[in-house]
Amino acid sequence: MQTILVTDDDRQIVRLVSSYLEQAGYRVLTAYDGEATLRLARTERPDLLVLDLMLPDRDGYSIVQTLRGDPHLGGMPIIMLTARVEDTDRIVGLELGADDYIGKPFNPREVVARVRAVLRRGAGPPQPPQRLSYGAISLDLDAHRATIAGAPLELTPSEFDLLALFMRNPGHAFTRLELIEQGLGYAYAGMERTVDSHIKNLRKKIERDPQAAPLIETVYGVGYRLRQE
Repeated sequence: MQTILVTDDDRQIVRLVSSYLEQAGYRVLTAYDGEATLRLARTERPDLLVLDLMLPDRDGYSIVQTLRGDPHLGGMPIIMLTARVEDTDRIVGLELGADDYIGKPFNPREVVARVRAVLRRGAGPPQPPQRLSYGAISLDLDAHRATIAGAPLELTPSEFDLLALFMRNPGHAFTRLELIEQGLGYAYAGMERTVDSHIKNLRKKIERDPQAAPLIETVYGVGYRLRQE
């Protein structure tokens, strides 16, 4: 049974989301502030965190930063909840390393669907070890491990899956919608712009030489492609 940590200072929202997740077969932990969230994340190691942006003691952004900087928790999938509707708030959260973003008010069934989609990326039946290589970058799909020039490459689940899609199809130009559907495993109207944030994060991590041509190229009017080796 996979464990989901749900954090929101609104206890009614926590009860509602927890109820739907439990009905879907997940074990649910709950927290109502940032410090309790970090404590449970470190002691329980949940499979995914559903995190409210606005908390009484610290905001969700700082919690995402803290978790992404922790070598033991850096790969934990994070879905952010927030009443803020501005694109800039969504983009900031994604650039810090959140995997998905749901605006309030929301349908709790949508939360369950998003949780399933994010967890599905790193799950599935056992398969023979699979590896992808591109230049100095190597992906071990079976172990969900990435390296660059032999050194560990810390990627969020969303970044890992997008990079794997690119490495399977070098030179192919993907639209943003195709990257969401094929790389992230779900389609949701209006989410295309969030791809830009994931791509920006990926570029920071895999493009080490600022003078070199970008590995992930922008195809204007279309989307993105991985440069042909």
